[in-house]
Amino acid sequence: MKKLCLTLASLASVTVALTPAPGSTLFFGGYPDKIVTFDESTGTTTERIKLNTGLPISLRLSNDKKRLYITTLTTGGIEVMDVATKKLISSFSLNDGNTRYRFTGGVPDATGRYFYTVAAKMEKGVDRWKVGKPQYIVVDLQQKKIVRSADLAPEDDLPNYNRGYMTLSEDGKSFYLFRDKITVVDTGTLKAVQHFDLAKPETAGMESVNFGGGVQTQQSPREFVSLFNAADPIVHNKVFGVARLNLASRELTFTPIGPAPAGMLGLEISPDGKEGYTIVANGTLGNKRCEFWRFDLTSNKVVAKAEFECRSRLASFGMSGDGQKLYIYGATFDIEVYDAKTLKKEKTWDVGNDQTMAGMVISQ
Repeated sequence: MKKLCLTLASLASVTVALTPAPGSTLFFGGYPDKIVTFDESTGTTTERIKLNTGLPISLRLSNDKKRLYITTLTTGGIEVMDVATKKLISSFSLNDGNTRYRFTGGVPDATGRYFYTVAAKMEKGVDRWKVGKPQYIVVDLQQKKIVRSADLAPEDDLPNYNRGYMTLSEDGKSFYLFRDKITVVDTGTLKAVQHFDLAKPETAGMESVNFGGGVQTQQSPREFVSLFNAADPIVHNKVFGVARLNLASRELTFTPIGPAPAGMLGLEISPDGKEGYTIVANGTLGNKRCEFWRFDLTSNKVVAKAEFECRSRLASFGMSGDGQKLYIYGATFDIEVYDAKTLKKEKTWDVGNDQTMAGMVISQ
């Protein structure tokens, strides 16, 4: 009897070992009007949540991780989801009659009352659409309308004005827009008060380049850490490195690492903040070469590289909630999974839905 009990205990321990550990939930946009949730522990899609305002183009998790803010392209919409229940608690469109608004991402304030973004207003006339100048806008999420707006300064009115990462300082007094430079906007006046002239990585051979990573839970509300390019004023030789911006003091530090490659796809940071990962691409079409680079963020050095097979469209790059896996996803029906330590491919997950370029957020 004693022997049998030991055997059953052993089997129980094996069963426990084989049971998948609880994983994080991934949220990403799916065509034509869905938010797809995906369980990391089982590698399966769990829900497809229909949106009321159309195609999701950007996702943003609140700092307390309780709300997911979704912007949509079809109707200029903003939707808010409760992360715990995965239920939509607010949905509305800024478009009204012959008036349309075009914007992508944005950022909510700490209270969840206001949403800051950059948008262009378009009005339909008798024979054509009139496109207005891009503006900083503030949306009241309770009144479901724009309550303040201001034109961008001429020097900030650049192509792709609305395609940049946005964040707020912890005190809510400053709004940061990361594009080809960093623009600091006073939230009270909606005027640019400071610029940092660091260029973002070159886009040759890449579909999109952004500051920060797709998994936004890795970013701190006090500090923004990413890869940047800088050029000297004499020969304009471009180098890349790690930049850290204190969002309260606006103190920027830049540590150069080496010559800037042709393309870099964001930066994913491990949960402990000690390691960073990016994708580097050189060349185009048949000559394109893609690599993972791993950084030691305590010493700001590249410590490992590994080549992998390039996709025809290298869309988005993310990291698992525990920092152990790297994801390549977006503009496809699958997610490629790589081990963060070995940088080797492990598997491909079929998510059963074409993914939009809204990015990925994660809930643990």
